[in-house]
Amino acid sequence: MDLRMSCDESKGHRSGNGRSCSPKPIDHGELFQEIVKDWWVQMQVKVEKDIPVVASYDVVVCGGGPAGFIAAIAASREGAKTAIIERYGFFGGMATAGYVTPISVFSYNGSVNIGGIPWEFVQRLEKMDGALVEQPLNNVAFDIELYKLCAQRMVLEAGVDLYMHSYISSVTKVGNTINHVVFENKNGTEAIEGKVFIDCTGDGDVAHLCGVPMQVWKDASLQPASMCFVLSGVDTSSALLSACMHHHLQGVNCQCEPVRQKLLEMAGEWKLPTFGGPWFCTVLHDGSVAVNMTRIVTDVCDNRDFTKAECRLREDVFTFSKVLRDHFPEFRNCYVASVAVQAGPRESRHIKGMHEITAEEYLHAVRYEDSISRGAHPIDIHSAQSDKQTCMFLKKAAYVPYRALMAEGFPDLLVAGRCLSASKEAFASLRVQASCMGMGQAAGVAAAQSVKDKVAVQDVDVDRLQSSLRALGAVLD
Repeated sequence: MDLRMSCDESKGHRSGNGRSCSPKPIDHGELFQEIVKDWWVQMQVKVEKDIPVVASYDVVVCGGGPAGFIAAIAASREGAKTAIIERYGFFGGMATAGYVTPISVFSYNGSVNIGGIPWEFVQRLEKMDGALVEQPLNNVAFDIELYKLCAQRMVLEAGVDLYMHSYISSVTKVGNTINHVVFENKNGTEAIEGKVFIDCTGDGDVAHLCGVPMQVWKDASLQPASMCFVLSGVDTSSALLSACMHHHLQGVNCQCEPVRQKLLEMAGEWKLPTFGGPWFCTVLHDGSVAVNMTRIVTDVCDNRDFTKAECRLREDVFTFSKVLRDHFPEFRNCYVASVAVQAGPRESRHIKGMHEITAEEYLHAVRYEDSISRGAHPIDIHSAQSDKQTCMFLKKAAYVPYRALMAEGFPDLLVAGRCLSASKEAFASLRVQASCMGMGQAAGVAAAQSVKDKVAVQDVDVDRLQSSLRALGAVLD
C-alpha cells in the first residue's frame, strides 16, 4: 500500500507529486483511520489467481464412493479417457469412510437385480476373503480395509487417472456447459477439463456449483446422520450376536430387537441420546462388529452445522459403547476400536431431474422405457427427531430411469447415487450401496457413449445404452 501523502493543491499542503504547498499539520489519528480503511478495502477485493489446467479427459467422475468408483471403471472400460476426483485417499465413500455395512440389496425374490461391474467387485472382494455374501438377498458384509484395496485395484486396472485428497471447490462453465472442475489439494488449486462430468459426490456438490435446481419437499426435514463405529472385544459367538449381525433375511428389519427394547425401556434412567436400531454387522473378524445406532438432525451441506453434529455424535459413540459394556453381557469386554472418518449422511441434496421417481412408481415397480438400473432395499425412513423408523418392504424390485440421472438443459452433466431425482419415499430405498453402484455403472457407460457420439447426455441412444449395460451383466428386465 502506498502511504505517500497527496493533497488538493487548493488546500495548501504538500502533494504526493512533489509540488510545494503550504504545510499542514499531520493528524495521526486521521492517518491511522485512512490506513485501516485502505487495508479493509483491499481485504474485500476478490483474490484472483491463475489456476493450472493439469489435464483433459473425456469423462470426469467426481466422488469415489460406491457410485463413483463403479462409474469410473465403467466409463474407462467403454473406451473413455477417465479421471476420478476423491476427497479422501481411498475409495468406498460411506462404506469405508462411514463404516456403512452391509452392501445391500443385490437380489430380491430369488433373482439378481444388480449385476455387472458391481457384482464383479463383490466376487473379487470375496476371493480376497474380504466379503461375506449372505443369501437370499446377497447382502454383502465386508472387511473395510479390503474393500478399499479391491476398489483401488479395479479402478487402476481400468486405466483411470486418480486425483485423491482433492476437494472440489468450483467449476467453470459457459452457459450450462461445464468446461472444468476445480479442486484443492497439496499442489494448490488445480483444474481438469472434461467432456462429460458425473457427480457422484452424494451431496450433489458439482450439480449445486453448476446451478442445477434442487428438489424442495413440503416436509423439509432430512433423515438424520449417523456416526458408525467398530467395537472389538465383543462375544460374536453369543446367541444374540449370531442372530442379529447377519442382515440377509427378506422382509425382516435386522435391528437387534432384544437390545433395542432394553434401551427403550431404560432410556430415561440411563440418560440415553436419541438412537436408532441398533444394527450390528459382522466385519468378518471374530470379536468385532460394526455398530449403527447414533443419530442426529443436521444439514450435512452446512459446514458449521455438520461440524457441531459430528462433535456431538463422537461423544454419543462412547456413551453408547459404555452402556453396552455395562448392561449387556455380550459386550462386557468391548471397546471402541475405530470410529468412522465422518458421520454418514442419509439425505442431503437431490437434483430436479428430467424425471422424478415417485413413490407410486417405485412401490409398483413401474418399468420405464429408459430403465437403466434397479432397487430392492425397503423404503427406509429414519425419524429426524426420535428413535422411530418407517420400514416398508417392496413386493418387487423397482426400476431407475436414465432421466432421473440428469437435469434439463445441462448437456454434459450426469449424477449417480444419493443426489438422483427421486421422491422422498423412492429415495429412502435407492440411497443404499448396491443401488448406487447400479446407477454409477449406467452413468459411466452413458457418459462414454455421449463422448463417443458427440451428443449431449440427454441425447444418448437409450436402446444402445441398455444393450451395453446388459452386455456388462446389468439386470434391466
